[in-house]
Amino acid sequence: MGPPFHDLGPPPPPPAQHHPVLPESPPEVEIDYPPPHPPQSAPNSARSDAVRDAFLHAYNGYTQYAWGFDELRPKSGGKANTFNGWSITLLDALDSLWIMDLHDQFYEAIPTVANITFLTEDKFAPFFETVIRALGGLLSAYALSGEPILLTRADDLGKALLPVFNTASGLPMYAVNTATGTTRPGWNVDAFFAEMASCQLEYKYLAHLTGRTDYFARVDHVIDIMYDLSPTIDLYPTQWSIKQGKPANNVLSVGAAADSGYEYLLKQYLLTARSEPRVREMYLKSVRAIIENLFFLSPNRKLLYVTDMNRGTVSRTFEHLSCFLPGLLVLGTKMIDMPPSDRELHEWAAQGLAYTCYVSYADQPSGLGPDEMVMDPWTINDGSSGRWINHLKAWIEEGKPGGVPPGLHEPAPVKDGSAQDYRIKKTDYLLRPEVVESLYLMWRTTGDERWRERGWEIFQAIEKHARTVYGYASLRGVDREIPAKLDEMPSYFLAETLKYLYLLFVEEDIIPLDRWVFNTEAHPLPVFEWSQWEKVQYKIPL
Repeated sequence: MGPPFHDLGPPPPPPAQHHPVLPESPPEVEIDYPPPHPPQSAPNSARSDAVRDAFLHAYNGYTQYAWGFDELRPKSGGKANTFNGWSITLLDALDSLWIMDLHDQFYEAIPTVANITFLTEDKFAPFFETVIRALGGLLSAYALSGEPILLTRADDLGKALLPVFNTASGLPMYAVNTATGTTRPGWNVDAFFAEMASCQLEYKYLAHLTGRTDYFARVDHVIDIMYDLSPTIDLYPTQWSIKQGKPANNVLSVGAAADSGYEYLLKQYLLTARSEPRVREMYLKSVRAIIENLFFLSPNRKLLYVTDMNRGTVSRTFEHLSCFLPGLLVLGTKMIDMPPSDRELHEWAAQGLAYTCYVSYADQPSGLGPDEMVMDPWTINDGSSGRWINHLKAWIEEGKPGGVPPGLHEPAPVKDGSAQDYRIKKTDYLLRPEVVESLYLMWRTTGDERWRERGWEIFQAIEKHARTVYGYASLRGVDREIPAKLDEMPSYFLAETLKYLYLLFVEEDIIPLDRWVFNTEAHPLPVFEWSQWEKVQYKIPL
């Protein structure tokens, strides 16, 4: 059994060729988090304990009824292999076990992890999901615990997945047979932006730990392709041609096909100790374009939301998946240099969008948010009347009446569906983490206790509606008092949703944001600095 988490201090130096060097403070900006406001209700330690109990219930259900399989069936107590039978829930949950001080369970899992066979001849591993869940989980658990076998298994998996990059352009294929190296496309022959641009954190950290230059070169080539196009495009379309290495459609979004691609621009810059300035510039340019083109206000409640656009036509669809964006925006305002006007704009966008994400939950009889909504149109149909940047500019020109920017007034929840300014397109709550992720980052960076209170409301609704005898179930019908339970418990519920809720309520800042970077599956990786030879090898500015 290892030492208690809270006695760790800096992450232990791993017994590898290189190890993370964690700076005492960021080299570019001084981090100055405001102190949290006084608590207004139950002690936060009791709340974090409640979340840990929920995690244990889910994890114990998995170990008892689905051990050796990928995921638990929470209604029936059954089991399912949804990711090649590599125990994906276990790999996804490892760092949560460590962070929640469940070290007995962590070490009990190590022999199973050591014996997972990542070479599967009769199946194809989906590259994106395997990288963010399995590879990210192994690397994070290694960085936290220093257990050498976890780095060995991460290296095994990283090498087995690498053939996806053997394409004409160097963009990754959808899936690979890890035993033969054969690759195949997904349902579409093109690559999704989110999938091709969300492997850099894991592979760059793995390159640093192992010294394998191929890990860096393959994933950074994707950034080369994007960077070469950045003078001509501000936003990256959702589909790309693997053969040509160019955009293959005109859809602009921060939703399912694009989300983490933007996330990894900022986060790989932070992870590598701000040593790659081009990704910072790509991030800032993209965010500016997102705010100017994809942020809108609803017509009556003036809810701020983000949507997608195809050749100038706005869909008004607002996805739960897009609710990662407030957390990303506010993280950027605290962690990187930017002009004061941009910082203020990003902070406003984060606050208004985070509240809309929260109120989409609070509006529902169940207290849980839908997977997709379609926002109401403005009556003046000129194509831009609801565009947030237009309203914001008008408010500034008018002398900022009321002192609160448009979209930040935070209207009260509304239970009457006809007055909510949207219709629900998908009533499912799939135990997704994006809203609580942003609530955590909003609280950690602003100190505003209201974000904690809103997270507690959501956790209570999860406990009330999703808990089963065996674990926690995805739900259908959040617009009803009692949603129907689905027989599925995605691994990300343990990796992300419950982890972010635990970090929202725990008293101590155990994963400081200036020293750790969460991948898109909530696996924290330690900030590191490239060595001199690495900077020369990878052409990183000295």
